[in-house]
Amino acid sequence: MGSPVRLEDLLYKPENSLVVQSRHSRLGVESLNGDGFGVGWYGERETPGVFHSVKPAWNDRNLRELSAFAKSGLFFAHIRASTGTAVQETNCHPFRHGRWLWMHNGAIADFPKVRRELSFAIDPALYPDISGSTDSEILFYLALTFGLAKDPLSAVAQAVGLVEKTGRQCGTTHPVQMTVATTDGETLWAFRYSSEGRSRSLFHNTDISTLRHQHPDNPQLHDLSEDTLLVVSEPLGNLHGAWAEIPESTCIVAKDGRTEPHPFAPA
Repeated sequence: MGSPVRLEDLLYKPENSLVVQSRHSRLGVESLNGDGFGVGWYGERETPGVFHSVKPAWNDRNLRELSAFAKSGLFFAHIRASTGTAVQETNCHPFRHGRWLWMHNGAIADFPKVRRELSFAIDPALYPDISGSTDSEILFYLALTFGLAKDPLSAVAQAVGLVEKTGRQCGTTHPVQMTVATTDGETLWAFRYSSEGRSRSLFHNTDISTLRHQHPDNPQLHDLSEDTLLVVSEPLGNLHGAWAEIPESTCIVAKDGRTEPHPFAPA
Protein backbone atom coordinates (compact mmCIF):
# COMPACT_ATOMS: atom_id res chain seq x y z
CA MET A 1 0.00 0.00 0.00
CA GLY A 2 1.60 3.28 -1.16
CA SER A 3 2.73 4.85 -4.41
CA PRO A 4 1.98 2.66 -7.47
CA VAL A 5 4.45 -0.13 -8.18
CA ARG A 6 4.51 -2.92 -10.72
CA LEU A 7 3.37 -6.14 -9.15
CA GLU A 8 6.53 -7.96 -10.27
CA ASP A 9 8.65 -5.62 -8.11
CA LEU A 10 7.27 -7.32 -5.01
CA LEU A 11 6.05 -10.69 -6.32
CA TYR A 12 9.31 -11.70 -8.06
CA LYS A 13 12.24 -9.43 -7.31
CA PRO A 14 12.81 -9.53 -3.51
CA GLU A 15 15.14 -12.14 -2.06
CA ASN A 16 12.24 -13.93 -0.34
CA SER A 17 9.46 -12.90 -2.73
CA LEU A 18 6.01 -14.43 -2.57
CA VAL A 19 6.78 -16.58 -5.60
CA VAL A 20 9.91 -17.89 -3.83
CA GLN A 21 7.78 -18.56 -0.74
CA SER A 22 5.37 -20.63 -2.84
CA ARG A 23 8.14 -23.22 -3.14
CA HIS A 24 10.19 -22.60 -0.01
CA SER A 25 8.11 -21.06 2.77
CA ARG A 26 10.24 -20.56 5.87
CA LEU A 27 7.59 -19.80 8.48
CA GLY A 28 4.41 -21.38 7.12
CA VAL A 29 2.86 -24.62 8.28
CA GLU A 30 3.52 -25.98 4.77
CA SER A 31 6.81 -25.20 3.03
CA LEU A 32 5.16 -25.83 -0.35
CA ASN A 33 2.19 -23.66 -1.33
CA GLY A 34 1.25 -25.00 -4.75
CA ASP A 35 -2.57 -25.23 -4.63
CA GLY A 36 -3.13 -22.06 -6.61
CA PHE A 37 -2.63 -18.35 -6.14
CA GLY A 38 -4.39 -15.05 -6.65
CA VAL A 39 -3.79 -11.33 -6.93
CA GLY A 40 -6.20 -8.44 -6.52
CA TRP A 41 -5.41 -4.83 -7.37
CA TYR A 42 -7.06 -1.40 -7.51
CA GLY A 43 -6.88 0.76 -10.61
CA GLU A 44 -9.13 3.17 -12.46
CA ARG A 45 -12.37 1.24 -11.99
CA GLU A 46 -14.63 1.26 -8.95
CA THR A 47 -14.06 -2.41 -8.16
CA PRO A 48 -10.66 -4.11 -7.94
CA GLY A 49 -9.41 -6.55 -10.54
CA VAL A 50 -8.65 -10.13 -9.56
CA PHE A 51 -6.69 -12.93 -11.19
CA HIS A 52 -6.80 -16.51 -9.89
CA SER A 53 -5.20 -19.74 -11.04
CA VAL A 54 -4.89 -23.27 -9.69
CA LYS A 55 -1.38 -23.53 -11.10
CA PRO A 56 1.58 -23.16 -8.73
CA ALA A 57 2.66 -19.52 -8.61
CA TRP A 58 6.24 -20.42 -9.56
CA ASN A 59 5.11 -22.05 -12.80
CA ASP A 60 2.51 -19.68 -14.23
CA ARG A 61 3.61 -17.63 -17.25
CA ASN A 62 0.42 -15.57 -17.18
CA LEU A 63 1.20 -14.33 -13.65
CA ARG A 64 4.68 -13.27 -14.70
CA GLU A 65 3.30 -11.51 -17.76
CA LEU A 66 0.51 -9.75 -15.87
CA SER A 67 2.74 -8.66 -13.00
CA ALA A 68 5.23 -7.08 -15.40
CA PHE A 69 2.56 -4.66 -16.67
CA ALA A 70 -0.02 -4.26 -13.90
CA LYS A 71 0.73 -1.29 -11.64
CA SER A 72 -1.16 -0.37 -8.49
CA GLY A 73 -0.91 1.60 -5.27
CA LEU A 74 -2.73 -1.14 -3.38
CA PHE A 75 -2.69 -4.82 -4.16
CA PHE A 76 -3.13 -8.19 -2.46
CA ALA A 77 -1.35 -11.41 -3.36
CA HIS A 78 -1.88 -14.90 -1.94
CA ILE A 79 -0.40 -18.38 -2.39
CA ARG A 80 -2.52 -21.31 -1.31
CA ALA A 81 -1.96 -24.59 0.48
CA SER A 82 -5.40 -26.17 0.82
CA THR A 83 -6.54 -27.23 4.29
CA GLY A 84 -8.98 -29.75 2.81
CA THR A 85 -11.26 -27.95 0.36
CA ALA A 86 -11.00 -28.42 -3.38
CA VAL A 87 -8.22 -27.00 -5.52
CA GLN A 88 -10.25 -24.79 -7.85
CA GLU A 89 -10.17 -21.17 -8.99
CA THR A 90 -13.18 -20.14 -6.90
CA ASN A 91 -11.30 -21.22 -3.77
CA CYS A 92 -8.27 -19.04 -4.49
CA HIS A 93 -7.77 -15.82 -2.55
CA PRO A 94 -8.21 -12.88 -2.53
CA PHE A 95 -12.00 -13.00 -2.44
CA ARG A 96 -13.88 -9.98 -3.76
CA HIS A 97 -17.26 -8.44 -2.95
CA GLY A 98 -17.92 -5.00 -4.40
CA ARG A 99 -14.91 -2.87 -3.51
CA TRP A 100 -13.77 -5.26 -0.79
CA LEU A 101 -10.90 -7.76 -0.98
CA TRP A 102 -10.22 -10.43 1.66
CA MET A 103 -7.36 -12.90 2.26
CA HIS A 104 -6.99 -15.48 5.02
CA ASN A 105 -4.04 -17.57 6.16
CA GLY A 106 -5.09 -20.29 8.59
CA ALA A 107 -8.19 -22.42 9.04
CA ILE A 108 -11.48 -22.92 10.82
CA ALA A 109 -10.85 -26.17 12.66
CA ASP A 110 -13.26 -29.07 11.94
CA PHE A 111 -14.86 -26.96 9.23
CA PRO A 112 -17.12 -29.75 7.87
CA LYS A 113 -18.78 -29.97 11.31
CA VAL A 114 -19.63 -26.26 11.48
CA ARG A 115 -20.07 -25.34 7.81
CA ARG A 116 -23.87 -25.71 7.80
CA GLU A 117 -24.54 -23.61 10.88
CA LEU A 118 -22.09 -20.89 9.84
CA SER A 119 -23.61 -20.79 6.36
CA PHE A 120 -27.08 -20.27 7.81
CA ALA A 121 -25.77 -17.26 9.75
CA ILE A 122 -24.84 -15.43 6.53
CA ASP A 123 -27.24 -12.74 5.32
CA PRO A 124 -29.56 -14.42 2.77
CA ALA A 125 -29.02 -11.45 0.42
CA LEU A 126 -25.25 -12.15 0.42
CA TYR A 127 -25.32 -15.92 0.28
CA PRO A 128 -25.85 -16.24 -3.51
CA ASP A 129 -22.57 -14.38 -4.08
CA ILE A 130 -20.49 -17.16 -2.49
CA SER A 131 -18.77 -19.02 -5.32
CA GLY A 132 -16.32 -21.36 -3.57
CA SER A 133 -16.30 -23.92 -0.78
CA THR A 134 -13.61 -22.68 1.62
CA ASP A 135 -13.77 -21.75 5.27
CA SER A 136 -11.96 -18.53 4.32
CA GLU A 137 -14.79 -17.35 2.07
CA ILE A 138 -17.41 -18.25 4.71
CA LEU A 139 -15.47 -16.15 7.23
CA PHE A 140 -15.45 -13.25 4.74
CA TYR A 141 -19.21 -13.41 4.23
CA LEU A 142 -19.82 -13.64 7.96
CA ALA A 143 -17.81 -10.44 8.36
CA LEU A 144 -19.84 -8.82 5.56
CA THR A 145 -23.02 -9.96 7.32
CA PHE A 146 -21.92 -8.36 10.60
CA GLY A 147 -21.17 -5.00 8.95
CA LEU A 148 -17.68 -5.12 7.45
CA ALA A 149 -18.44 -2.05 5.32
CA LYS A 150 -19.37 0.06 8.38
CA ASP A 151 -17.06 -1.15 11.17
CA PRO A 152 -14.49 -3.76 10.11
CA LEU A 153 -13.01 -4.27 13.57
CA SER A 154 -16.41 -5.02 15.09
CA ALA A 155 -17.57 -7.11 12.14
CA VAL A 156 -14.52 -9.38 12.15
CA ALA A 157 -14.71 -9.68 15.95
CA GLN A 158 -18.34 -10.82 15.71
CA ALA A 159 -17.57 -13.24 12.88
CA VAL A 160 -14.68 -14.82 14.80
CA GLY A 161 -16.78 -14.91 17.97
CA LEU A 162 -19.51 -16.85 16.17
CA VAL A 163 -17.01 -19.31 14.70
CA GLU A 164 -15.49 -19.94 18.14
CA LYS A 165 -18.89 -20.39 19.79
CA THR A 166 -20.08 -22.77 17.07
CA GLY A 167 -16.84 -24.75 17.05
CA ARG A 168 -16.77 -25.22 20.81
CA GLN A 169 -20.37 -26.40 20.77
CA CYS A 170 -19.11 -29.14 18.44
CA GLY A 171 -16.25 -30.04 20.77
CA THR A 172 -13.44 -28.17 19.03
CA THR A 173 -10.91 -26.78 21.51
CA HIS A 174 -9.26 -24.18 19.27
CA PRO A 175 -11.69 -23.30 16.46
CA VAL A 176 -9.90 -20.34 14.82
CA GLN A 177 -6.43 -19.89 13.36
CA MET A 178 -6.05 -16.78 11.25
CA THR A 179 -4.18 -13.92 9.85
CA VAL A 180 -6.60 -11.89 7.75
CA ALA A 181 -6.10 -8.90 5.46
CA THR A 182 -9.03 -6.92 4.10
CA THR A 183 -9.43 -3.59 2.34
CA ASP A 184 -12.00 -1.34 0.67
CA GLY A 185 -9.33 0.20 -1.56
CA GLU A 186 -8.66 3.11 0.80
CA THR A 187 -7.96 1.57 4.21
CA LEU A 188 -6.19 -1.68 5.06
CA TRP A 189 -6.99 -3.87 8.07
CA ALA A 190 -4.66 -6.74 8.99
CA PHE A 191 -5.60 -9.13 11.83
CA ARG A 192 -3.52 -11.66 13.72
CA TYR A 193 -5.46 -13.98 16.05
CA SER A 194 -5.91 -17.62 17.01
CA SER A 195 -8.00 -19.34 19.66
CA GLU A 196 -4.91 -20.96 21.16
CA GLY A 197 -2.83 -17.76 21.17
CA ARG A 198 -0.25 -19.18 18.73
CA SER A 199 -1.10 -17.43 15.49
CA ARG A 200 0.47 -17.73 12.05
CA SER A 201 3.27 -15.26 11.43
CA LEU A 202 2.54 -11.70 10.28
CA PHE A 203 4.91 -8.74 9.78
CA HIS A 204 4.94 -5.21 8.42
CA ASN A 205 7.80 -3.10 7.17
CA THR A 206 9.42 -0.43 9.32
CA ASP A 207 10.16 3.19 8.35
CA ILE A 208 11.22 3.40 4.71
CA SER A 209 13.45 6.48 5.08
CA THR A 210 15.40 4.86 7.93
CA LEU A 211 15.91 1.73 5.85
CA ARG A 212 17.17 3.75 2.90
CA HIS A 213 19.74 5.40 5.15
CA GLN A 214 20.83 2.06 6.64
CA HIS A 215 20.91 0.25 3.31
CA PRO A 216 21.82 2.71 0.54
CA ASP A 217 22.70 -0.05 -1.93
CA ASN A 218 19.28 -1.74 -1.87
CA PRO A 219 17.41 -0.43 -4.97
CA GLN A 220 14.01 -1.80 -3.98
CA LEU A 221 13.87 0.46 -0.94
CA HIS A 222 14.54 3.53 -3.08
CA ASP A 223 11.61 2.79 -5.40
CA LEU A 224 9.05 2.83 -2.57
CA SER A 225 7.29 5.96 -1.34
CA GLU A 226 7.74 7.22 2.22
CA ASP A 227 4.27 6.04 3.24
CA THR A 228 4.58 2.53 1.79
CA LEU A 229 3.20 -0.29 3.92
CA LEU A 230 3.90 -3.95 3.23
CA VAL A 231 2.09 -6.57 5.30
CA VAL A 232 3.56 -10.04 4.81
CA SER A 233 3.42 -13.51 6.28
CA GLU A 234 7.20 -13.71 5.88
CA PRO A 235 9.73 -10.90 5.48
CA LEU A 236 10.75 -10.37 1.87
CA GLY A 237 14.44 -10.22 2.78
CA ASN A 238 16.95 -10.36 5.61
CA LEU A 239 17.58 -6.64 6.13
CA HIS A 240 18.20 -6.04 9.82
CA GLY A 241 15.50 -3.84 11.30
CA ALA A 242 13.38 -3.89 8.15
CA TRP A 243 10.44 -5.84 9.57
CA ALA A 244 8.33 -5.69 12.73
CA GLU A 245 6.21 -8.62 13.88
CA ILE A 246 2.55 -7.81 14.43
CA PRO A 247 1.69 -8.94 17.99
CA GLU A 248 -0.81 -11.65 18.88
CA SER A 249 -4.45 -10.57 19.08
CA THR A 250 -3.82 -7.34 17.17
CA CYS A 251 -5.30 -5.54 14.20
CA ILE A 252 -3.34 -2.85 12.40
CA VAL A 253 -5.30 -0.20 10.50
CA ALA A 254 -3.51 1.71 7.74
CA LYS A 255 -4.67 4.75 5.76
CA ASP A 256 -2.99 7.78 4.18
CA GLY A 257 0.45 6.72 5.37
CA ARG A 258 -0.60 6.24 9.00
CA THR A 259 -0.63 2.86 10.72
CA GLU A 260 -2.35 2.26 14.07
CA PRO A 261 -2.41 -0.97 16.08
CA HIS A 262 -5.61 -1.99 17.89
CA PRO A 263 -6.18 -4.87 20.30
CA PHE A 264 -8.35 -7.58 18.81
CA ALA A 265 -10.62 -10.08 20.56
CA PRO A 266 -13.67 -12.05 19.41
CA ALA A 267 -17.07 -10.62 20.28
